[in-house]
Amino acid sequence: MIRMTTNNKVSEKVLHPELSYKITGILFDVHNELGPYAREKQYGDLIEEKLKESKIFYEREPSIGDSGNILDFIVDKKIILELKAVRILTREHYRQIQNYLQHTKLDLGLLVNFRNKYVKPSRIIRIHS
Repeated sequence: MIRMTTNNKVSEKVLHPELSYKITGILFDVHNELGPYAREKQYGDLIEEKLKESKIFYEREPSIGDSGNILDFIVDKKIILELKAVRILTREHYRQIQNYLQHTKLDLGLLVNFRNKYVKPSRIIRIHS
């Protein structure tokens, strides 16, 4: 959700709600199929398969310019999807996706940790400075 201020009025806008909803459904399906103890690559392979089935355009493991950084997915040229299979997400994981958003100039990233009992994707909004 982005808060925009115009003429002293604050409005809230959810970024890419339909696409986010579709991606989240895919993430739940993948977690239900593989459970919490697969490897990150296995989650990525199944997500890719489900994105193809859903006819959602994506790029898998694109590199960002000359930085040497490689994203997990860019979905429909709108949303960064970053996958983790770790015991706990740290500040570094959130900083990493914010860095990716800054470099790509995209406004929304989804960070998901499959190791948890329940999948709860975090919506990360690019900080405009």
